[in-house]
Amino acid sequence: MSKSIDNSSPSKSLLTTQNLILACFSWAILALLFFLLFSAKIPVNGEEVRAKWYIIGTNIFEAVAYLGASLLCLRNWRSTQMVSSRKVWLSIGLGMFAYFIGGLIFGYIEIGLGQEPDISIADVFFVITYLCLGTGMALALFSRRINLEAWQWLIVVGIGGLGSFLAWLISQQNKGPSAELAPILQQVKIVLDLFYIISDVLLLIIATMMLLAFWGGKVSLSWRMIAAAAFSLYIADMWFKYATNYLPNYKSGDILEVFWVFSGVLFGMGAVLEYDASLSLKRRDRGRKRT
Repeated sequence: MSKSIDNSSPSKSLLTTQNLILACFSWAILALLFFLLFSAKIPVNGEEVRAKWYIIGTNIFEAVAYLGASLLCLRNWRSTQMVSSRKVWLSIGLGMFAYFIGGLIFGYIEIGLGQEPDISIADVFFVITYLCLGTGMALALFSRRINLEAWQWLIVVGIGGLGSFLAWLISQQNKGPSAELAPILQQVKIVLDLFYIISDVLLLIIATMMLLAFWGGKVSLSWRMIAAAAFSLYIADMWFKYATNYLPNYKSGDILEVFWVFSGVLFGMGAVLEYDASLSLKRRDRGRKRT
């Protein structure tokens, strides 16, 4: 006598598309409320600073967002049902994980050690993040035929030009490397600053092209989320660059840094939506074959 086996489990039932999207959205809202309610500075020894527990909280919000996005992207990579290339999700997933590790290291140096070095080991992981994100998004974009109309190319050029000008304008007051650094490290600092600016602009351009190229497709919503994630990353990076260059004695934790959390959340949401859309298309294809 055969026995029926129930393959469902509580853990799998919790990882539905609706639950995952709700979790991502809730995390973004909680982060926004946390930044809005507690980002005010308090006087300490004659200087206005943000509470240490608040800075720790912002780091936790960012870490969870990027770790979650990494796991969701790597879930797509492991799935054989994906419509888009699995290499895309492996690259983006590794980028998210690298940002998670870099954020932890940067948070430990800033909070645990109370230091603000010009460069650190965290920069290694941030560089890996940009390389992986750029590769993954470019693979997703150029794996399909791009048929943008003239007005769409004008939008790409316009946003790319505006983003480049803003990045150039902010970098004009770029603080030079500390004289305490060894000469070789000073050169590394200059190269890193240039790399980050160029990477932000390139991701902005790719995101714009992706937003226009994937608009209205069967899996367009997921890539709109990915594009929005890249825009959020650009906003947060540009703000941090502006704040550190133009605001004296700037300490992290300002409200616009919540866009780093939004970026991680949106990458995760994009992965969830792509996973769901891919499974739906596969089921539909099987249904047609049976009829």
